[in-house]
Amino acid sequence: MNKIFALSAGTLLLCQVAVAQKKMVADKIAAIVGDKIVLRSDIEGEMVNMQRSIPDGNLPPDAACLIMEQIISQKVMVMQAERDSLPVSDADVDGQIENRIRYFQDMYGSPEKMKEVTGYSIYQLKERFRQPIKEGLLAKAMQDKITSSVKVTPSEVKRYFDAIPKDSLQFYESELEIGQIVIQPKATKEMDQYAIDRLLEFKKQVQDKTSDFGRLAILYSEDPGAKENKGVYILNRNDKHWDPDFLSASFRLKENEISSPVKSQFGYHLIQCIKRQGDNITVQHILLRPNVTRSDLAEATKLLDSVRTVILNGKMTFSEAVTKYSTLPTSKFDGGMLQNKMNGTTYITIDQLDQPSERDIVLLLDTLKTGGISKPITYVDDDPNGRNGVRLVYLKTRTQPHRENMNDDYSRIQQRTLQLKQQDARDKWLREKIPTYYIHVDDEFRQCNHINQWMGGIAKQ
Repeated sequence: MNKIFALSAGTLLLCQVAVAQKKMVADKIAAIVGDKIVLRSDIEGEMVNMQRSIPDGNLPPDAACLIMEQIISQKVMVMQAERDSLPVSDADVDGQIENRIRYFQDMYGSPEKMKEVTGYSIYQLKERFRQPIKEGLLAKAMQDKITSSVKVTPSEVKRYFDAIPKDSLQFYESELEIGQIVIQPKATKEMDQYAIDRLLEFKKQVQDKTSDFGRLAILYSEDPGAKENKGVYILNRNDKHWDPDFLSASFRLKENEISSPVKSQFGYHLIQCIKRQGDNITVQHILLRPNVTRSDLAEATKLLDSVRTVILNGKMTFSEAVTKYSTLPTSKFDGGMLQNKMNGTTYITIDQLDQPSERDIVLLLDTLKTGGISKPITYVDDDPNGRNGVRLVYLKTRTQPHRENMNDDYSRIQQRTLQLKQQDARDKWLREKIPTYYIHVDDEFRQCNHINQWMGGIAKQ
């Protein structure tokens, strides 16, 4: 059976939009699992999502069966997790919700555009996301409990590998592990004051009615969305994805009041309150980022040059230097290593270095040996406004193109072996646990492979 998945709230929203666009027939109950109902539209929505993820868009003939089996499996795991009182806190759920909202806002560009496309406000999305996200977390907690004791031995890994036909072994292109230590200098006090003075001048122009706030936002704001939305956003008091300083300053304003310049992690804001309604507030803002000067970049270059010398002399490891010097917020999570966006590992191919800020890394690779560190280079990041920085590039490993083998790829083979053993443990658990729950499945799905087995087990009870 395919690996059980936790149906995502992101999938939920995309599928709701797609299903609505297809004007599907009236809904009906496709299955009942305990006290939980599975609708035909749930199956259709997941089929839309599956089709999106397939390069040629052709669904497998048993797609509906696979999805129904996964949904039933997840709901049984959710109910067992509730029965076992597995810990999933409201804070965990809220954190996932905020991540989903942020993802969709980034996708659509603004809360207003997101509502226009999906038909849901941020508040409505949060309410719709809550239950599926909680169920997804409960199902994962149950899966972790089922598989936590599953381990594989070297002999099991070898047996798995030896069973793969030689002509079916994967071929790997050259892969690299690349790290970076980045310093994005902070602006000087003089540049900070220059940004503040400009915002104060904008405030005076609006108050004197010689300029319009929206027009100033379009012309001067460094918020990427300002050209489309004139800097207008609807905020909720409990939103966690907004900068806290920006959020608290917004909620201190009365209607039509304009703030003094407010500092956030993004720069300085001039904020105007347009409308207040309960825990929601509509604001308009202008963002200015203080400029970083050439001398600031020169100082950062000098510092990183000395850091490079310390690392090459063996007085500090690369990871220690990342922790001490890198100013990128992500460094605390990834240790300065570039991440493969497809599988979350640190192994990447050259063609995956496709962002504008990564082009100079590609040019450096021919000059770096494994374990080598480049001299400091200036670059512009991929932020819409392009923040300047300086970085060292570290080539940790470089593999040669090769056919999969136990020497070079043991960790990958071990991981696949473990996943198969975990899958067997989940399947065994489901065969034993499903007959202990009430399950009714529409005739349309009763001949699905695993569902047929499960229903047979229930009939024997």
